[in-house]
Amino acid sequence: MRFFKDAAFEFIEKRQKAYVVSAVVLAIGIGAMLFNVFSIGNWMNYGVDFTGGTVIQIQTEPGVTDADLREALGGPQAPSVTRFGADDEFIIRAPVVADMETDQVAAEIRQLLAAAPGIGEFEVVRTEIVGPVIGAELQQQAALAILFSFLLTLLYIAFRFEFRFGLASIAATLHDILVTLGFLALFRIEISLPTVAAVLTIIGYSLNDTIVVFDRIRENLNKKGGRREDPVTLIDRSINEVLPRTVMTSGTTLVVLLSLLVLGGAVIRDFTIVLILGVVIGTYSSIFVASPALLEIQRRWEKKEKKADRKKPGTRARDKRAIPV
Repeated sequence: MRFFKDAAFEFIEKRQKAYVVSAVVLAIGIGAMLFNVFSIGNWMNYGVDFTGGTVIQIQTEPGVTDADLREALGGPQAPSVTRFGADDEFIIRAPVVADMETDQVAAEIRQLLAAAPGIGEFEVVRTEIVGPVIGAELQQQAALAILFSFLLTLLYIAFRFEFRFGLASIAATLHDILVTLGFLALFRIEISLPTVAAVLTIIGYSLNDTIVVFDRIRENLNKKGGRREDPVTLIDRSINEVLPRTVMTSGTTLVVLLSLLVLGGAVIRDFTIVLILGVVIGTYSSIFVASPALLEIQRRWEKKEKKADRKKPGTRARDKRAIPV
C-alpha cells in the first residue's frame, strides 16, 4: 500500500497563500517574544539551566509523586519538579529569588517538604547551584550551536547540490526555528537544555526532508528535457513524487512522539511537544518554503547572470541554470 501514489497537487502555485500563513505565524511568535520582554523581562521563559538557581535531588518514600511535591512547594507556582531515575527520586529546580541567597532557597525547600503532610521522610542526595554567569554562558553556547548548524547546513547542501540549494535550505530551516521559538514564547514553555536539544533535532529533521525533495528536483532536472521543462511544473512533480515517502516518515515519527507525549510523563513533555511541532513545521517547510525559495533564488540569480553577460562585449548569455526559468 502506497499513499499518494499518483499525487498531482499544485504546491508551488499555492506558495503565495503559504507565504501569508508563515508571515502570520511568525508575526504572532515575534509579538509573543516582545510581550514576554515587557512582562517577564526575557523574550523566552528561560529555566534554571540558563538563568541560574538551585538544583536539588531528593529521594522520597515510595508512593510520593511529583504532583505531591509541587503541591508541597506551592502549587502551580512551585519550582520545577521532575522524576529522576527511580520512582522515588526527583529533581527540584528553583530559580533565583530576589533578596535571597541560593543556600537560603535550598533551606526553605527542605523546610516546606518537611512540614508538608503526605511527603514523609526524604533524603537530599545532592544540591547544586547554577550561577547567573554559567547560565549566561549556556545561552551563548546554545545560540552558537544553532548558528554553527546553519553554517554546516549551508556548506553541506552547497557541496552536495549547489550554493543556491544551500541558501534555500537555510531559509527553510530559519523559518522552522523562528516558528518553533515563537511557539515556545507564546505558551511560555520553559527553555532548558533538553529544549535546546529538541530545537537542534528539528534542524536535522527539516534538513533531511528538504534534501529528499531537492534530490528529486535535481534528478528530474538532469533527465532528458528536464532543463527545458517549466520550472513550476518540474518542482511540483518532484514534490509529488516524494510525497508518499514524506507522509510515511512524518506519520510514523508523529505516532512515536504522540506515544511519548501521553506515556512519557512530565520529564520529557516539553521536549516531546517541541519535537512534534518540529516534525509538522519541517514537513510543511520542505514543501511550501524550501522549494518556493529555491525557485525565487534561482530566478533572481538568473537575472543577474543575464545582466552580467549582456555587459560583456562580444558574448552571448550563457545558460548556467540549475532550474530553468
